[in-house]
Amino acid sequence: MAFKTSQLTKLLAANKQQEATPKDPASPQLLSKLFPQTAVSDQPEVKEEQEKQKQQDEEEKKEQDKQWKRMKLGFYVFGLSMGGMGIWSLYEMAQPEIDSEGKEIEDEYSHLPTFDRYKSRILKNFNYYQKFVQEPSADKLLPDPLKYPYVQPKYTLVLEMKDVLVHPDWTYQTGWRFKKRPGVDQFLEQLGRLFEVVVYTADHGMTVFPVLDALDPNGFIMYRLVRDATHFVDGHHVKSLDRLNRDLSKVIVIDWNQHSTKFHPENSFNIPRWTGNDDDTTLFDLVAFLKTIVTADVDDVREVMVYYKQFADPIEQFRENQRKLLEQMEEKQKEEQHKAPSIVKKWTPSFLGHK
Repeated sequence: MAFKTSQLTKLLAANKQQEATPKDPASPQLLSKLFPQTAVSDQPEVKEEQEKQKQQDEEEKKEQDKQWKRMKLGFYVFGLSMGGMGIWSLYEMAQPEIDSEGKEIEDEYSHLPTFDRYKSRILKNFNYYQKFVQEPSADKLLPDPLKYPYVQPKYTLVLEMKDVLVHPDWTYQTGWRFKKRPGVDQFLEQLGRLFEVVVYTADHGMTVFPVLDALDPNGFIMYRLVRDATHFVDGHHVKSLDRLNRDLSKVIVIDWNQHSTKFHPENSFNIPRWTGNDDDTTLFDLVAFLKTIVTADVDDVREVMVYYKQFADPIEQFRENQRKLLEQMEEKQKEEQHKAPSIVKKWTPSFLGHK
């Protein structure tokens, strides 16, 4: 009995010791491999990686600060340079003109006090450059009309190039190209013999001249006026017909943009803007319209332009007027045929000696 009791006591003591001893937890290395989010941060490899990342972030921040400082320095240098150039320009504009011997040429401001003299000259130069930018480059954009024995057409036809004669088109394969409007070759050929044809556009000459060289190899377009011949007003390049050196009662402007002819709306014949469609017939109708003006020997074309300006589609209205005129002429011809006596009845009295 004593032996069983001692043996039982040993078993209980061993069991208590086993319960008191904590179970060995899973290895952190094993957990970190199975579950990376449970990795212990005090591992040497993790600390080293964090230090590298921290140093990299600090270096990037320092590099960004250096770039920002260099950029600010560049802005400062640019601002100082522009300021210096501005001051130098004002100083030069305030100086009087110098002759070949290096002496000052007196002007209308020479008798003024120093400050007023400099101020007046600066304002004069500002006005000059403003006028140079905003106004046409010459007082006479076209030469004087031709004298006998040369032939000067009675009427001047002013044409916009873009979206009237050609349309700019861009594709990935070809880049920028200019598409000819249907009927443009016949238009120039027929009207070039009746009108003094002038292309007047707000585009730059570098764009206009090569296009017109290809469009008009026979030279039906007599003159070409580009952007420097326009008047810049309220953000628009306006055609200055006053400087064409032509009688405005004989000048017709074909354009789609009303702003470009707002100084002389009574001379403009506005047509729809061409967008590149191949079924357009506007130029064919224009040939008939303009030929009618020449045939009728209109004394002042502005009256005709003002009449058609009241219609939303002047070309369509011209077609309608032509149709009505043709009907009237046919009716009149029929009436004359019914009223006209026969040749025998008309000449019988004279033939018989009777009056």
